[in-house]
Amino acid sequence: MNESLAPPVVWYEGLARYQQRGIAHVLATVVAVNGSAPRALQAKMIITQDNIVDTLGGGGLEHDVINTARQLLNGEIAATVTKEVKPKVAETDGESTLIPSKAVRRDAVYTKHYPLGAKLAQCCGGSVTVMFECFNVTPPMSVLVFGAGHVASALMTILAELPCQVDWVESRPEMFKRYLVDESTTNQSKLYNLPAHIRPHIDDEPVDFVRPFIEQGGQRFILVMTHDHSVDFELVRAALDTISDTSSSDDQCSDTLIPYIGCIASATKAKRFRDRLMQRGYSEQLVNQLVMPIGLQIGGKEPMAVAVSIVAQLLQQYHQAIS
Repeated sequence: MNESLAPPVVWYEGLARYQQRGIAHVLATVVAVNGSAPRALQAKMIITQDNIVDTLGGGGLEHDVINTARQLLNGEIAATVTKEVKPKVAETDGESTLIPSKAVRRDAVYTKHYPLGAKLAQCCGGSVTVMFECFNVTPPMSVLVFGAGHVASALMTILAELPCQVDWVESRPEMFKRYLVDESTTNQSKLYNLPAHIRPHIDDEPVDFVRPFIEQGGQRFILVMTHDHSVDFELVRAALDTISDTSSSDDQCSDTLIPYIGCIASATKAKRFRDRLMQRGYSEQLVNQLVMPIGLQIGGKEPMAVAVSIVAQLLQQYHQAIS
């Protein structure tokens, strides 16, 4: 992820940035205004665990909006639904400050009513209702792809249209040449004509990407499809080694799941890989974590047909896990 980009300033820039990167965030919108208020109807701001973008007027109101948004992101607000406090004429006077704000959950949408009085250390005298919309609370698919051949290129055409995070690794610089915007540019974020959620990496040691990717935890999908079968084998071994080490570690993170490890292969290549792994001492249970060949058996050997079958399998496993 390229953190060198300037932070977003207005809410729609933040929304686009966090949507593309799959970062959990809340869009807070003023949906009702009664009397005087810091911002007008439909004012918006974005809140993540670490940042805010734009403003709903500052002060106590915005402080509570930020805290509420982060409670939603953390799942700290109870799922029980309470009746929303409706604006009342009496809420514009000093006594209204004693009325507590209450949150309402409607799937991923919440509303909260704020009398703007002493309780929020504000003297606007009116009241506002804020709607909270949560996005990416369930992380999108994280995919690590090795190889930039015909199938991988077709795969990116599909993944470009899906909510996911993709790291695409290749040792041959020329394989990414077709995606270059301008070979003379030094701005990494504009170097390749690819969506922001697809990050290409040129590296002579692709194996180095495996362990850090798996150890991040959560749902992980690894696709091995390089031009070299020996490289494929070493990548598969690195993934199985990491799974073995992680599962036997006493300090294993609770959210670490066994990743999907898929390797593009014919039946012959699949058998050869499995036999070699068993000969090297890998347990049958561990070897069975490997998906070879990859993709649903829908027929067709064209690169795009194979890519469709692979993405279908990833989506199937991803949605089964989160449902």
